[in-house]
Amino acid sequence: MKRKRKAVQKTKKRLPIKHWSHSSLMAFLRNPLAWYKRYVEEIYDTPKTPAAIVGSAGHLALEHFYKGATKEVAIQKGLESLRDVADFEIDFGRAKTRRAKKEKRAQMEQDYLRAISFYLARPPKHDVLGVEVRGTAEVPGLPLPLKAISDLVVASSVEKGAVDIVDHKFVASFSKGGAEKTLFVIQAIFNYYTVREIFGKPVRRFIVYECKKTKNADGSSQMRRYLIDFRARKDDFAVFHRLINDATAEISRPRIFLPNPSDMFEGDNSFDLYRLGLLDERDEF
Repeated sequence: MKRKRKAVQKTKKRLPIKHWSHSSLMAFLRNPLAWYKRYVEEIYDTPKTPAAIVGSAGHLALEHFYKGATKEVAIQKGLESLRDVADFEIDFGRAKTRRAKKEKRAQMEQDYLRAISFYLARPPKHDVLGVEVRGTAEVPGLPLPLKAISDLVVASSVEKGAVDIVDHKFVASFSKGGAEKTLFVIQAIFNYYTVREIFGKPVRRFIVYECKKTKNADGSSQMRRYLIDFRARKDDFAVFHRLINDATAEISRPRIFLPNPSDMFEGDNSFDLYRLGLLDERDEF
């Protein structure tokens, strides 16, 4: 027993991170070198895509709205945050000239204003219990804590005494697969454990609202809702635990982090890091 306890303690000492989050897990699976830079070295200089910046502005607007701000004030808060982002923080893609960057920024503002206006025209009604709920949870059977941020925690409308988690996404097109989309399910389970820890109540559902940034030509709704009922997801929880344990085992061993040039988000950046040898980690953690 003592030998086993020492082995566990030794493994924890070797781990380069203090917890897993949905974003860090996805980053590790997509591009380990980019993950190492951001989540181990804590270097956050990678420019964000225009879509990510628009999404952040939208989330900030909804945070203010659900905390009691008027629609007009909430929209303005999000717009101000978008305008405060410096050019060097944005991945402009093919837009290289000053004029092209200015046009791209104008397009970002249009996308933001259109999307947030679509959402706030008829915002979903909930009995809101928490806004931007941040939490960490220790989960039996998992070697590292889980960390997540929930856009909203609301009283469940289908189970008395339980709570639902609400997540907002601002998208260019609606997701294929809906509630069965793997990314949604993994994110949902991260939030499930942290919300259960904070509120001490049964967590029934994970509700995703997708708000489309471009107007549908046929006049159909710009919003879609996906429901993940945790009572029907026992198999997904088992797979989630296996994935977390396998990922943790992978980062606990000495390894060389290789770039993924095909990564559409951070491929070039990760290859530059590899070429320059800036993050050459060959020793044990």
